Amino acid sequence: MVSTVASVGQLAVALQVWREALNRPTTLQLVVPDGHRDNARAVFDALRGAGLPEERHETVIAAAAGSAGVKPTGRIDPANSACVLIGIDSYDDPKLPSLRAVYNNIEQLYDVLTDEDVWGVEPGRIRKVHNPRTPAELIRPIREMSELAADTLIVYYAGHGLKDLDENELYLALPHSVPGELETSVRFKAVMQAIAKSRQAQRVVMIIDCCHSGIAIDGGMSEAVDDIRADADIDDVQGMYFMCATAPNRKALAPSAEKCTVFTGELVDVLREGIPQESELMLSLGVIFREVRRRLKRDSRPVPGELDNNQVGHLPFTRNIARIPQRPPVLLPPSPRPRVLRSPVFAAGIVIGIVLGLGVPPGIDRVRELRAVPVPAGGQCSTNATLLSYSDQLDKTEVSGERITGLSALALTGSSEGFALADNEPGRVFPLTLENPDDLHVSAGVGRTLRDTNGVPYSKGIDGEGLVIERGNKTMLVSSEKGPSIRRFDISTGHELEKPIVVPQMLQDPPTGDAQFGRTIESLAATPDGRYLYAGWEAPLSGDSDQRGRNRLRIQRYRGEPGGTYTPDYQYAYETGAGLYLTELAVVGQDRLLALERQYVEGLGNVIQVHDVRLDNAEDVTGDRALADNTADMLVPRTLLFDLRTCPAGSPGQVTARQPQSNPLLDNVEGMAVGPEETAGPEVGTRLLYLITDDNSNSTQVTRLYAFRIRLPA
Repeated sequence: MVSTVASVGQLAVALQVWREALNRPTTLQLVVPDGHRDNARAVFDALRGAGLPEERHETVIAAAAGSAGVKPTGRIDPANSACVLIGIDSYDDPKLPSLRAVYNNIEQLYDVLTDEDVWGVEPGRIRKVHNPRTPAELIRPIREMSELAADTLIVYYAGHGLKDLDENELYLALPHSVPGELETSVRFKAVMQAIAKSRQAQRVVMIIDCCHSGIAIDGGMSEAVDDIRADADIDDVQGMYFMCATAPNRKALAPSAEKCTVFTGELVDVLREGIPQESELMLSLGVIFREVRRRLKRDSRPVPGELDNNQVGHLPFTRNIARIPQRPPVLLPPSPRPRVLRSPVFAAGIVIGIVLGLGVPPGIDRVRELRAVPVPAGGQCSTNATLLSYSDQLDKTEVSGERITGLSALALTGSSEGFALADNEPGRVFPLTLENPDDLHVSAGVGRTLRDTNGVPYSKGIDGEGLVIERGNKTMLVSSEKGPSIRRFDISTGHELEKPIVVPQMLQDPPTGDAQFGRTIESLAATPDGRYLYAGWEAPLSGDSDQRGRNRLRIQRYRGEPGGTYTPDYQYAYETGAGLYLTELAVVGQDRLLALERQYVEGLGNVIQVHDVRLDNAEDVTGDRALADNTADMLVPRTLLFDLRTCPAGSPGQVTARQPQSNPLLDNVEGMAVGPEETAGPEVGTRLLYLITDDNSNSTQVTRLYAFRIRLPA
């Protein structure tokens, strides 16, 4: 609130200086309590008197929280955001006691933010930074993660906060910091400057849990005109939001080493449990903050503070768990029950087992183990798909001294032959033999290294994700997330043949285009005659966003001929399932595709689905800048063919998973290839479908191939 004429004039002058330095149209928004509207009008009049041209500004007088105001649109999108969680729990100086609860803060926040039911940010977009010992170790992860954040960059810090009494500035303590020697700590303003210089996100959210953290807000409210002028060099940004654990002169509390700190503990609880009294299905940062503050005030704890620039705090952030019905568990088809002898003794064993609560394994279990015949994995996954068999024969194997790993795409060249593309350095294509899909046997030949037009292997690989073997089996197309690009190679030599196929500007990486770094062309498919080529983007463009977690993506169609030029001619809008991303495409008919969708959540595992997609009569969205505004009838229709979670895994132990999975068959499926339709015999009208997993060169993942028989819906 501005209470004096002098303050009104100073505000007007500061804003004028800022606007002149910014030199672009800007919206000013004044958020004022209802009881002070007259003072707000004085500010409005002062702004007019400062000589700001009417055509370059718009002033909105809005109510404070709880009153009618102007709300921003969109949401804080996990698919386009990035998080850095920084915690320092151990200190060398005895005057700074260890804060074991801070370690718990980082782990608990990581768990709740990656929970698909809460926010669902992917593990690759959130980084834990425990006990950075130097300013560079603290700031560098922020710079690196900011490169991934096209939507929102979230930075969290917990640890000891130190106060510069002379300058009223906040310093973040490092493990070797010494109280009274501020040069051993990190100046908070230096962190903000690093964010400003490396930021490409539309918004920045800062959450600070340390003593005196309110100084960050207090300092932000009292910036001088010179600082405002300096900030004008920052790229376009829609706002900043601060949430601080304490007032400038208060200490934060961490009473128990076994729990989180008081402030972060309440924050985690609100995120994880939701707010029952809130009717909305999504919670904004502002609503979350007010609930945390209410709980802390109730318990006579230090009261936190917030600073909301441009109403970032009004944007939907996390799901309100208290208002979302619990999803039913995924029920797998029961394994065939073994036939056992029945007798009074047998029945007594069952009764005893029930009475004792199964505290001791009854004799019946051993009887079943002796008499049951193991059931292998395989069987009906849905009315349209049957798992025939699977093979782990390629897992962690070598061919001529080269490890087979990182297989991200699959293409067939015959009924039992094909190629698999490795996305790791330097980039290779392995010839495969796939024999007897009913009892799959897989072997690989020597890999062909991909080389540039000069015959030199790519020094840093090409991150190949899509593979098409062109008609005649002499050339192949490889799509890469780097660039992104689509390149043609000679199969026999691995040499790149010509310039890459053109990728439309809008679909390229920033700053040229609107794609997300590393989340571009994940899938590539071609019609049998080679007339059309389809390239699918894994994640939404910056303006495409999602609808309640269902990502809106683009599939680019090219027209051309095998071995010749391909040009973009049509673009489709595709919406995935909630939290899923487009991983692969396969052509199964005129204007008909199969789409592979994938998700991974640490601690829960993968979701793998295959959908039947119809492109006939679909709208061309080439000229649409933002799919977020498109109506549902502009999206290509898709029908679930099968979900790998429901495929029978056989008797216990028949299939093993190296990380938590709802079904041991699951892993990181990235490649898909489909055979021609059977035209005769008992399988007429069906097709063979193969899936392949990418183990990411990780010991906890597996290279696995699956063989399915599918029948497309009429």
